[in-house]
This record gives sequence, C-alpha cells and structure tokens, in this order.
Amino acid sequence: MLTRRDRVAGGLLGVHAGDALGATVEFSSWEAIRARYPDGVTEIVGGGPFGWPPGHATDDTDLTRAVLLAYLSPGGDVVRTAADNMLAWLDGDWPDRELGSTPRDIGGATHVGLDRYRRTGDPRASGAGSGRAGNGSLMRCLPTALAVEDCDRRVRESMEISAVTHDDPRCTVACAAYNEIAAALLADAGPGDAVDAGRDIAVALGGAEVTDAIGYGRRLRPAMLARTGETHLADDAAGFVLDSLSLAVAAVLDDRPFPEVVVDIVRVGMDTDTNGAIAGGLLGVRDGVGAIPDRWLGRLQFAAEFTAAAERLAGLSTVDSD
Repeated sequence: MLTRRDRVAGGLLGVHAGDALGATVEFSSWEAIRARYPDGVTEIVGGGPFGWPPGHATDDTDLTRAVLLAYLSPGGDVVRTAADNMLAWLDGDWPDRELGSTPRDIGGATHVGLDRYRRTGDPRASGAGSGRAGNGSLMRCLPTALAVEDCDRRVRESMEISAVTHDDPRCTVACAAYNEIAAALLADAGPGDAVDAGRDIAVALGGAEVTDAIGYGRRLRPAMLARTGETHLADDAAGFVLDSLSLAVAAVLDDRPFPEVVVDIVRVGMDTDTNGAIAGGLLGVRDGVGAIPDRWLGRLQFAAEFTAAAERLAGLSTVDSD
C-alpha cells in the first residue's frame, strides 16, 4: 500500500519529470518526434527550442512550485500568495534566475493575467478573460489537491488560483475536476473511481465541455495515440486546456507503468512539456514516487525541494491557509 507521502511526492515529481521529458521536443509534431525518437523520448536530456539544461524546470514546474510554496506558507490568503509567487517568477526573483530577467517561456494568458494582477493588486480580478482557454493553469494546479482535504475549499481554491491568469470557465472547471481526480487518487481510490469524481465535479459546476473532455479521455489510448499520431483532439494537443485534460484522463486510466505512459503522452507531440507535466502529475499520485525512474529523478532541478515539500504536506491533514 502506498503511503500518502509516496503519492504526494509522486504527484509533484511526476509534474516535474513529465515537464522535463517533454521539454526536449516542445512544439514538435508527432511526425518529427517519430523521425528523431522512434521509441519516444525516454531520457531527460534537455535542449528543445529554449535550450533547457537537462531536468531544468520550464514554466510548468516553476508555476507549480509557485502554487506549492503558497500552501507551504500557512496563514493569510493562499490565492494572493500564489499570485505573488507567480509574479516573483515573472520578475526573475527565482532560483537560477537573475532578478529582473524574463522567463525563457511564458504563455500569453499567463503574462496578461500577471500583468493585470500587478496593476490591480486583486488576484480575483486579474485573469486574461473569457476566450483564453490554454492549459497554463491546469499545468500548475496540483498542489491544491495535495494540500487541501476539504472538497468545497479544494474546488474553490482550484478555481480561484486558476482565475489569477486563466478565468475562462473551461480552465477553472478543468482545474477543479483535475484536482478532484488527484484528491481521490490520494485517498486510495482506483483510477476509474477517481475519474468519476472529477466528472461529477465538472457536472456539478455546469462545465459541460469539461465533462465531455473527461468522457473523451476515457476513450483515448496513449499507446495508440503514440503509434498513429491520430488524436482527433480539438487543438491537436497544442495547448488547449480540454485537450490536455483528455490526455491526462487517458494517461491515468492506462494501466501500464508511469514511464511508458508519460513517454507516449510526449510522443503525441506539440505542447509536449505541458501535456507531459499534467499527465505526469496524475500518474505520480496514482503510482507513487517509486514509479518514477531514479535516473529521471536525479536530473530534476527541484527534486530535493519537492521531496521535502511532500514530507511536509503528508504530515498535515489539511494545510491551513484561511
């Protein structure tokens, strides 16, 4: 039986590992990845369009860290603290960055939302607006599921932290649904029951498109996607939040080991680092940190920090941020 600590560490490091694996081929098509890596990217080697060092966090892991640090700083307003941490990242106040430097990579809605937060000072009135439905908040939302046991609060904070940058309902509801899947896995539910929990929240929130995306994910098979490149996703896995949610659902329902599934999600192509991070988070909670290869863990920039964070979160029934 996996411990809570195993699952929390698995989730945090699963995001990090999926991100780092996918960074090598970000923006590459299925055909290009197949030509260069016939068996998929199976090692964390860095590179990619932004020239990442092996295992270095991209914006996916960095912004997950921003949310995680908010939950490790109890007291006050966790939404505001998460927004402040994201703004610090934007301004270069971040490990291995020079103060004032800009991130190597940042999504458009994230940039708009954080600039608006800087101007307004209100994290609940700073999103990029309806119609901006990228996956930039889904990629960072997992710490809420790992830190908050109360369902109502977890759903509320999932949506509010999403809305700092991504306030389109497809994004806020997708984050809530994803985190209910993760929370159910953390409580030892099976993958099918966990996905049901996410669907139920999407239905309760009136998120018909999110509900449909979860249903579509149930029908996808990552091995087949990797073999054929045919996803029939709305945006062809290129950054649309519902595409990434469908792929994550497909991943967590795949009964193969963590590395095989994450490698195949990355093989789909396009927004490979973010799709790998989002799927890797759920797989890590499902399978525990022991399922992530040691050779991958040894490369990850924040491996020690995330492992220590998991110890803290696992020792608390609910992190108090009220």
